[in-house]
Amino acid sequence: MGSFSIWHWLIVLVIVVLVFGTKRLTGGARDLGKAVDEFKKGVRGDDDKPSARLGDKADDSAKTGSEQRDHDDVAR
Repeated sequence: MGSFSIWHWLIVLVIVVLVFGTKRLTGGARDLGKAVDEFKKGVRGDDDKPSARLGDKADDSAKTGSEQRDHDDVAR
């Protein structure tokens, strides 16, 4: 009665598949994988968001012609 054998785990697996269905189980596993990836990115500190990089260019395009020329002269 101590530990579970492989047959116990197979019966539990069959019951889980019958109750939830394969579509729900694969969707749940996919969501769990995405959550783990997002957590890892958060821990590493990956802040490579395209919107952050585009924000710099959007600021330059909002300048008037003379401001843009002044900015270009400073950059050279």
